[in-house]
Amino acid sequence: MNSGYNSDVQAVDAMAQSFKDLRAEIGKVIIGQDDVVKAVIISLFSNGHSLLVGVPGLAKTLLVSTIADVLDLDFKRIQFTPDLMPSDITGSEILDENRHFKFNKGPLFTNILLADEINRTPPKTQAALLEAMQERSATVAGIKHVLPKPFFVLATQNPIEQEGTYPLPEAQLDRFMFNIPLDYPSYAEEVEVVKSTTSNDQYILKNILTGDQILGFQSLVRKIPISDNVLEYAVSLASKTRPNTPMATTEVNNYISWGAGPRASQYLVLGAKCHAAINGKYSPDKEDVQAIANYVLRHRVVKNYKAEAEGVSEEEIIKKLF
Repeated sequence: MNSGYNSDVQAVDAMAQSFKDLRAEIGKVIIGQDDVVKAVIISLFSNGHSLLVGVPGLAKTLLVSTIADVLDLDFKRIQFTPDLMPSDITGSEILDENRHFKFNKGPLFTNILLADEINRTPPKTQAALLEAMQERSATVAGIKHVLPKPFFVLATQNPIEQEGTYPLPEAQLDRFMFNIPLDYPSYAEEVEVVKSTTSNDQYILKNILTGDQILGFQSLVRKIPISDNVLEYAVSLASKTRPNTPMATTEVNNYISWGAGPRASQYLVLGAKCHAAINGKYSPDKEDVQAIANYVLRHRVVKNYKAEAEGVSEEEIIKKLF
């Protein structure tokens, strides 16, 4: 357990307080988007990666750089383009002045990596990033290089620009703990955004957490106890999304061609534990599972043509599972 706390209970209290502090600090720059900020922090504390999906101009990039600012972590950004090569992400071997090969680290070697418009780059380059997300290491010229800890990928994807995009295959989407939708701000929020971004105001953000504290919280989340019935509830939610299996619901059989795998169950449990902790609870209940279920499941269920034709969304199908 992280040394600064006498007990796990104190550590959970500290985590809940850190979450409040983070949220307040991020709120100085990011107006609204409360649910999005909360989801990103939960995935960070749960040691998972997130995919942010929204139309251009919703401050996805600003959100990620703001989160990096309030955490005392190294932050790098890669703008994904169709001509980006795997070595542009991982780095490459170069000859130094003594004619020895030396590994020149790419932008992947950081704590928080913003992968901007990940669906604009070819599968080979996507695969280089996805190995790093899964293994927390990168292999270059046959040599494995371990990434710094914590390592957290926030990828963004624009849903409307389908020209010249390479949609992420299901197996690769599965590497993301959360798929977080961003919506347009409300009218009042937009007025606030425009006021603050068209004036001279500059915000100096405080560092709230160090990398070591985040690693401590990540191991704490795994230690949080969960009752069997809540764990079984999480697993049953994931099972219900699989068409033509004993637990599948009528909606799932009608509208889903492919359901969530076991990784969804793991992320439902970890996400529920973290959701409970940041709300000051020492063990998750079913409400905590439901609070994060949409983020975990929405990119793991594949709709069939009938769902497309009838305009049924993933969210509606997931809500009915509760």
